[in-house]
Amino acid sequence: MAQESGGWLRRHLPGLLTVVMVALAATFLSEHYGGPQLLYALLFGMALNFLADTPATKAGIAFASRAVLRTGVALLGARITLSQVEATGWRTATLVVVAVIATIGFGAWLGRRLQGSTAVGVLTGGAVAICGASAALALASVLPRDERVQRFTLLTVVGVTVLSTVCMIVYPMLTQLAGLDATSTGIFLGATIHDVAQVVGAGYMVSPQAGDTATLVKLLRVAMLLPVVAVVAMCFRRQAAGRAGQAPSIVPWFLVAFAALMLLSSTDVVPQAATDAMNHASRWCLVIAIAALGTKTSIQQLAQLGWRPVALVVLNTLFLAALVTAGIWFLNGPAA
Repeated sequence: MAQESGGWLRRHLPGLLTVVMVALAATFLSEHYGGPQLLYALLFGMALNFLADTPATKAGIAFASRAVLRTGVALLGARITLSQVEATGWRTATLVVVAVIATIGFGAWLGRRLQGSTAVGVLTGGAVAICGASAALALASVLPRDERVQRFTLLTVVGVTVLSTVCMIVYPMLTQLAGLDATSTGIFLGATIHDVAQVVGAGYMVSPQAGDTATLVKLLRVAMLLPVVAVVAMCFRRQAAGRAGQAPSIVPWFLVAFAALMLLSSTDVVPQAATDAMNHASRWCLVIAIAALGTKTSIQQLAQLGWRPVALVVLNTLFLAALVTAGIWFLNGPAA
């Protein structure tokens, strides 16, 4: 057993240390000079693309891009409680659920029209609809394994990260011009901006009430990650089996762990310190995974995809914003 463990470490440790160093560099740059941590990790990883096929680092990088990624997604469950979901109110919850499902459906349709690929459309639509880069990584882990989906995953991460920052700046101004109250503003921001950090920033930029509402609505969208990824895994199970040679499990283990942690965090069983530690570990796992994915894709490969991936992310973002705006006006400012 010890000999097997030693052999595993010799094969994987160089690649794992490489992507950990990339993650550390990205984190340092983000904390000291500002900017999105995941985007830095992706760009630094792409600069080390030659290491993805180097025998010494190949196994560790591949492990980080899948196993570490799924661990990070599983740990996301620790940040959500059932009471937080309940606090959003049934009308707001209905609006969010409808918006998520409709945006993923629109993304799938758009993916077929622009790229001839439902999987690519589901990937971009789900990333926009749920929680940006984290959702893109989670969905990519259950979609059929091919280089095209992998490259689209990276472009989607870049697109939603950049657009999330733009939305954080622009959307609060638009809500003020539209004359929305604090509650409706929070609902709009929480239901449309891609990443959690940008939602929090945009919400509290307006007012404490808008910030609280936006955070709760965003957490409801994050909670949608579990059922959406489970459904996507089942829908693409046969196709994934054809590529991998055997059918994957109907519900991947990391989704089961996600649900278990969400239920545990809804009780008083898990101390707050443990919850904070899992949230921190989740973020690190996702940064390491995105660094690994970056090393597996070259800039030349991304350039070959053309303008369509950018159009997919932008059009999905505009669709979600328009749908949520219509929902808010229809409900006449639903209570959070």
